[in-house]
Amino acid sequence: MERGELLYSGKAKSIYRTSDKRQLLMEFRDDTSAFDGRKTEALSRKGKVNNYFNAFIMESLEDAGINTHFDSLVGDTQSLVKNLDMIPVECVVRNITTGSICRRLGVEENIELETPTFEFFLKNDELHDPMINEYHIRSFGWAEDEEIKKMTAYTLKTNAILSPLFRKAGIILVDFKLEFGRFNGDIVLGDEFTPDGCRLWDSETREKLDKDRFRQNLGDVVESYEIAASRLGVSIPD
Repeated sequence: MERGELLYSGKAKSIYRTSDKRQLLMEFRDDTSAFDGRKTEALSRKGKVNNYFNAFIMESLEDAGINTHFDSLVGDTQSLVKNLDMIPVECVVRNITTGSICRRLGVEENIELETPTFEFFLKNDELHDPMINEYHIRSFGWAEDEEIKKMTAYTLKTNAILSPLFRKAGIILVDFKLEFGRFNGDIVLGDEFTPDGCRLWDSETREKLDKDRFRQNLGDVVESYEIAASRLGVSIPD
């Protein structure tokens, strides 16, 4: 697929037009960032690992009945995806307390939640992705009521699908964020699902296998992503 005009370049991905208006080319770069871009670094192989990791997860979700924007892998760092009208809202599920929820609510780290929490955040780096609720989403016209319901249901269903998938691989799915968009009148899962946007811990040691290794200067960032991918059965070329 020929790469066209650059439409968007984020912290770790670039999006390009293709010859088909209904499809875009999503390219995973080696760039890594944390703290709203205040800490950045290029890590060799990260783009490739995330591309294959994301493809595996998206295909697993498709097989379980969740519509995603993923169409196909077309290169080591590139995938074809549907051209969505993205909704500027992040949907977050937490299975264990860690990170911002502990700071916001003053709760202890590492509490295993009997019922996963669900939260909405506005996707806006300049405002540090503030927490919002469905009333904000309705009032400012970011999504309709039925779309809010679908995003919530699909996010919780994703958790129900992926938590046991990771558990079988000896990994705890601690938390994750999802983004959605519109395609042909439907709500479709967009963006990505990689260790950049979720927390993954080893089930026995609780060793981090996600971007917290970069945030916390733990080292072996890409190597840890590859460990998680290998346990899931993701095949990544040398």
